[in-house]
Amino acid sequence: MLPLGLLIGSVNFKQLHLVLREAQGTVPAVVINYGLFIQTIFDFVIVAFAIFLAIKLMKKARHKQEEKPVTPPAPTAEEKLLTEIRDLLSQQQPKL
Repeated sequence: MLPLGLLIGSVNFKQLHLVLREAQGTVPAVVINYGLFIQTIFDFVIVAFAIFLAIKLMKKARHKQEEKPVTPPAPTAEEKLLTEIRDLLSQQQPKL
């Protein structure tokens, strides 16, 4: 959060409030602290955006890994021999 705080210039909305009734004697003032709400929303949007970018980067990295073509392994000597036998047998059988 430190680089982000430097970027936005330490914006703090926590002190914003709307006074509905002034303090009278021992009765405290009646206020609506809308600055706390705005600050919480602001922090949530920043964190949500950071998580969104992290997930997007992970998805892109995974997609690049999956794109690599998989080449089949070279046939073994036994498979080559069996292929030759199969081809010879198919040539010897009469076709109907």
